Amino acid sequence: MKQEKQATTETASALVLSFINALNKEEFDLARSYVNDDFTFNGVLGSRHGADNYFEDMRKMKFRYMVKKVFAEESDVCLFYNITIAGVSIFASGWYQLKDQKLSSLTVLFDPRPVLDGSAKQ
Repeated sequence: MKQEKQATTETASALVLSFINALNKEEFDLARSYVNDDFTFNGVLGSRHGADNYFEDMRKMKFRYMVKKVFAEESDVCLFYNITIAGVSIFASGWYQLKDQKLSSLTVLFDPRPVLDGSAKQ
């Protein structure tokens, strides 16, 4: 049982890191292949329901992720990373949950003040 749990954890981590890598390369169709249709995103600045809605935004924003640390347990994966948003790098945490071996939800936490301050100056 422990070996099966470890395999699930390793597979979940690999899938999330492949997803992040695809986003960094702007390979949005590949990134989309890792996500369930009913994917939900919850973040500090809003939420999206449905994978197509999420990817519509991701194609416009073109974030860059620098992963610092990966924590995983079964089908839950948490990343600490720096995200570059509109030229501003911020430290964030993302909690990725998998269902049926695809991403089903993402919750992202970060301090939005640097992003909001940057958009106010434009």
